Amino acid sequence: MTEPWRLTASDIASRIRARDLSAEEVARDALARLEAANPPINAVVQFMPEEALAAARAVDAAIARGEDPGPLAGVPVTTKVNVDQRGHATTNGLRIQKDLVAEADNPVVSNLRKAGAVIIGRTNTPAFSLHWFTRNSLHGHTRNPRNPALTPGGSSGGAAAAVAAGIGAIGHGTDIGGSVRYPAYACGIHGLRPTIGRIPAWNPSLPDRAIGAQLMAVSGPLARSVADLRLALHAMAAPDARDPWWTPAPLEGPAFPRRAALCVRPEGMNTLPEVEAALRAAARRLQDAGWTVAETPIPPLREPARLQAMLWLAESRRGLNRALAAENDADANFVFAQMERLCPAPDLDAFTDALQARMGYAREWNLFLERYPVALMPVSAEPPFPDLLDLESPEAFDRVVEALLPQLGLPLMSLPGLTVTTDLSGPAPLGVQLVGGRYREDVLLAAGEIIAAPVDVAEPA
Repeated sequence: MTEPWRLTASDIASRIRARDLSAEEVARDALARLEAANPPINAVVQFMPEEALAAARAVDAAIARGEDPGPLAGVPVTTKVNVDQRGHATTNGLRIQKDLVAEADNPVVSNLRKAGAVIIGRTNTPAFSLHWFTRNSLHGHTRNPRNPALTPGGSSGGAAAAVAAGIGAIGHGTDIGGSVRYPAYACGIHGLRPTIGRIPAWNPSLPDRAIGAQLMAVSGPLARSVADLRLALHAMAAPDARDPWWTPAPLEGPAFPRRAALCVRPEGMNTLPEVEAALRAAARRLQDAGWTVAETPIPPLREPARLQAMLWLAESRRGLNRALAAENDADANFVFAQMERLCPAPDLDAFTDALQARMGYAREWNLFLERYPVALMPVSAEPPFPDLLDLESPEAFDRVVEALLPQLGLPLMSLPGLTVTTDLSGPAPLGVQLVGGRYREDVLLAAGEIIAAPVDVAEPA
């Protein structure tokens, strides 16, 4: 029999409901996998075996009573250390927050619990959840289980590395500039950035976020199958009145034309040949499934990426500089210095002008996505980077930022994006990004299932 930790979330939940497996049996197996696979990759940095077993027993008890245990019945999952989880520190990778123990769950954590998920651990993030690799002075360095020479991505690098290594079937991540989509790419799994307001989120232990983050930051799932992303989205998107941005949009929208726009080099990006080959192979799979694919330019990403950084940094500068000095994490200091170099501080007029310009770009993208319900583009212009490349020099940092333009430009318009792994045969995973209209995650998942490659579990070296 296949070990439960190798199964998809959909299969686990189905078997537990049918009583072919008990939730406690699955939890014990997941905890054993965590103990075996985590040491070389350091993906999970907070452990909770007793809580996990108690949650699993509660699922089994609900089934015994004839109750519905929820769509994620007994599925082992992980949560990221930048969201509140009752009884655990919301460290965000920071020594200055190591004692910030949450008294209540973030809505996304509440929704996972209500769906019957079993939380087995909390995953690493770079300091301040600010970067495309995952290392900090509190929890240490997370490695990519498919190739330790490559970045696991960031900021949800711990979540992606855990899922890729079979530590939980679903990982919770967050994304304001690629922090779900890029780790999924780097670790050779799949990751969904939903529309703003789709998944409720809020950290009771911290002040409300300012307007830039409110418009752009989301929680989203990572998994080894696109079907599991759909299942996780259904569970995580349950209503919670604590998040005023939550929107009661249907998870399945109306019928849509099977048309996709292929853009290999958005705004002149230097897309490398292996990335282009992955994009064209994905386009052929869509065409073979009856989709019409047109190679065409897409609406702007470069100026939205600049405005995204300006809006976010304009607010974070108000308090983050003091926190940076207090934390004094060398990686974060370098990263923030480079971001400030690339994005000078705006005055009030520039800030309000950026918010006004956002409306025009959102309109342009909305109209484009009416014609082409899916935009097929790179996750990155390059395969996953060598780990810590962007810390080598300002020039290396600029190379990474340029390659990740499709990650950085999308959030300004509050649009959903999906990373799908399409090839695990080479030295680095390869995949593509799909972008769709607001609240049309269903369209992205339908297309993603067509082009996704089978994703096996990585065995960390």
